[in-house]
Amino acid sequence: MYIGIDLGGTKISALVLDEAGREHGRLRVPTPGGYLETLDALAELVTDLERGAGRRGLPVGLGLPGLVEPVGGTVRAVNLPWLAGRPFGADLAVRLGRPVPMANDANCFALSEAVDGAGAGATVVFGVVLGTGVGGGIVVDGKCLTGAHGIAGEWGHTPLPWREAADGPPLPCPCGRMGCIETILSGGGLVRIYQMLGGHAETAAEIAKKMTEGDDKGGHSLQLYFSALARALASAINFLDPDTIVLGGGLSDLPDILDNVSQLWRGLALVAEPRTRLVKARHGADSGVRGAAWLARQRQAG
Repeated sequence: MYIGIDLGGTKISALVLDEAGREHGRLRVPTPGGYLETLDALAELVTDLERGAGRRGLPVGLGLPGLVEPVGGTVRAVNLPWLAGRPFGADLAVRLGRPVPMANDANCFALSEAVDGAGAGATVVFGVVLGTGVGGGIVVDGKCLTGAHGIAGEWGHTPLPWREAADGPPLPCPCGRMGCIETILSGGGLVRIYQMLGGHAETAAEIAKKMTEGDDKGGHSLQLYFSALARALASAINFLDPDTIVLGGGLSDLPDILDNVSQLWRGLALVAEPRTRLVKARHGADSGVRGAAWLARQRQAG
């Protein structure tokens, strides 16, 4: 059995999975607002889950919304500033009495979908998270590819390829650069597209609803969004050549996104008819915490 923990900005989710992916316990608590308090909360969750499962010393994996430095185990987490610059990985290992592999939550999402989700059986899986931000993770032969600096898969902070006038001018990104993929493919990016067309909406869900009600600006904005997503993914096909791309996050529920994007990326990738499958996540919001459990299994297996 393995424990997976998803440490978010407002809540901590944790569960126990067995080797077959069956769940044997689940807990959820608010995220505390301090360093020692976070370590205490994680230790208490692990203790409670182990008690419920009737097992002690279970391998633990953790995902969080930030970058994990592979060498020192330090993290940069936008929503968890009290972790910044602290030896979080080492301190958590001491607190739990065992090593705890950590990864960006998008990496955990990708690992979950590669192990027993929509990308199961594929050699190379690119997991794409489209939400408030834009993240990504790469899994090769069932293992997360983290890279030398822990940033592999961070396609959201690369420039949108083959920009068009309809994309609007490049905008500043939270990372400090201009014109990143995240500025147009995040929920806020879709809202800006809609507003450029003269529409009035505050959320991507509102735009999707307007489209289903026959709003022309909603339909047009989604087509522009799909065009930008197709270009971004065609570029990923060119440099990564994945067997499967799995879409997750709230924007993966946009109507007809799979058919539209897989049609639009033809002629953009270096192969005329890409065989890469474009699919939606099987485990949805649970992919992150499930992937953290598989991260623990991956470390145990070596």
